[in-house]
Amino acid sequence: MEVLSGIFSAFGLSASAGLNAYIPLLVVALLGRYTNLINLEAPWDTLTSGWIIAVLVVLSTIEFFADKVPIVNHLNDGVQTFVRPVAGAIAFAASAHVITDINPVIALAAGLLIAGSVHAVKAGALRPAVTGTTAGVGNVAVSVAEDAVSVVVSLFSVVIPIVVGLVLVPFTAWVIWMLWRRANRVPAQGNQAS
Repeated sequence: MEVLSGIFSAFGLSASAGLNAYIPLLVVALLGRYTNLINLEAPWDTLTSGWIIAVLVVLSTIEFFADKVPIVNHLNDGVQTFVRPVAGAIAFAASAHVITDINPVIALAAGLLIAGSVHAVKAGALRPAVTGTTAGVGNVAVSVAEDAVSVVVSLFSVVIPIVVGLVLVPFTAWVIWMLWRRANRVPAQGNQAS
């Protein structure tokens, strides 16, 4: 059960990093420093340093406000295209310590892919759709919701990772099913037009 919890925790934290790079790292750092809920092994225990926590607080604050300002939020998403996957890789590798047989390179790659995928959906599909349908008015509400989801998923990933697994697995299956359905619908519509 511990291995399964570790996997769900790692996946949840890296997915959360796809929404907000610094929240899951800050959650891991704070919980690692002030509780026994997560024990970080070297070199990841560096996250519990007071200086690193202070930097994560500053970066979280900057991203929080930058993501609420029109136009700046799109520039922020551009910059975060590089930052969020790296944060996801760090979150995955730092929290995957219970999976002793996993290669660190595989852990980093998994976190990078998970956070990068979540960020790609957010920045490439969700935000442009919200901007287009609400003329940008809905971006602040969506950004606040993304931050809230990132906090909740990060906390649940550490405290009760099985909940993340029970939500993340069906949600991922639903997204894959929707994408498959959409991909199969497009060629069918194209054939009718011919």
